[in-house]
Amino acid sequence: MTHEAAGVPTTRNDDDRQDNDRPDAPQPTPEAQGAPGDADAAAAQSAEPQDAAARPEARLAKAVQAAEQALIEFEIAVETFRVEVENFSRLHHQKLGPMYARLDELDALIAEARAARTGDPEDQRKAREARAVVMPMPGVDELFHDWMDTDGLSPEAAAMLTEQPVRPPKRVRPSEEARKLYRDLARKAHPDLAQDEQERARRDEFIARVNAAYGRGDVELLKELVAEWEAGPVQPPAPLSESEELYARLEWLSRRKELLTVLAKELEESAIGSMLRMAPDDPDQLLEDVGEQLLGEVSRREAELAEMVQ
Repeated sequence: MTHEAAGVPTTRNDDDRQDNDRPDAPQPTPEAQGAPGDADAAAAQSAEPQDAAARPEARLAKAVQAAEQALIEFEIAVETFRVEVENFSRLHHQKLGPMYARLDELDALIAEARAARTGDPEDQRKAREARAVVMPMPGVDELFHDWMDTDGLSPEAAAMLTEQPVRPPKRVRPSEEARKLYRDLARKAHPDLAQDEQERARRDEFIARVNAAYGRGDVELLKELVAEWEAGPVQPPAPLSESEELYARLEWLSRRKELLTVLAKELEESAIGSMLRMAPDDPDQLLEDVGEQLLGEVSRREAELAEMVQ
C-alpha cells in the first residue's frame, strides 16, 4: 500500500525542495501570488475619475449645466404664460368686445334719459361724459381700417405685411399636443445652448418661428419644425471651458434669470394675467363665464333703460 491515500496530502522529499530552490526552477506566476502589480494599476485607474471629478473646473461645469437647464425650464414657463396672456387678451377683445361696447352704449342712453327727465346740470354733464366714451375718435376707423389696436400694429396686419397667412389663435391655451411639441423644441433648440454667436443667431431665428407657431396653437407647423430641427446640423457636445469662462457664463445666466423674473412679474400683475390666475385649469371656460356675466349686465341695463323711457 502506498502513502498516497485519499485525503492525505503527498509530501515532498528533499530532492523536490532542492529543485525548486535552483535559480532555473520555474517560479510561481504573479497571478498565483495575488498579482500586486495589477492591483496597483486598478487602484490608480479607479482614482483617476475621482481626481477628475474633484477638479474645480469639472464641478463648475456641472453647475453651469444645471443653471442652463433651470433657466431653459424657467423661460419655457414664462413663454407659455405669455402666450396665454396674449391669446386671452385678443380673444377677450374679439368675443367680449361687442358686449362691452353695448354696455357703454346702454350707460350713455340711461344717463341721457336721466338727464332729460331731471334737467339737472350734473346729470347732463354725466350724460355727455358717458356719450364721449362711446363716440370714436373722428376719422380713426376710416384711417386705419382695423389695422391698429391698442398695442400698435395688430398681428393680423403684421401677417399681411409679411405675406403670411392670417391665423389668429383659436383658444387661449394651445392644445396639450402643441404644448408638448413646443416644450420639446424649446429644450432642444434653445439659444442659450449655443456655443458661438453664429449658432445663437440660427437658434434665435428658429425659436422665433417655434414661438409664433405655438402662439397660434398650430400643431402641424410645430411638427414640421420638429422635422426641420432634426434634419439640421448636429452640434457636438461642448468641451469644458476654463474656469473664468464658466464663471462668466454663470453670471450671464443669473442676469438672464433676473430679466425673466421681471417679465414674469409684469405678466402676472397685468389685468389679463390676474384674470388668468383666477382660472389656471381652464382659461377658455373663464371667457365663457365672463361672457355670461356680461350678457346678464346687458339685460339688466336694457330693462333699466326701458323703464326710464316709458
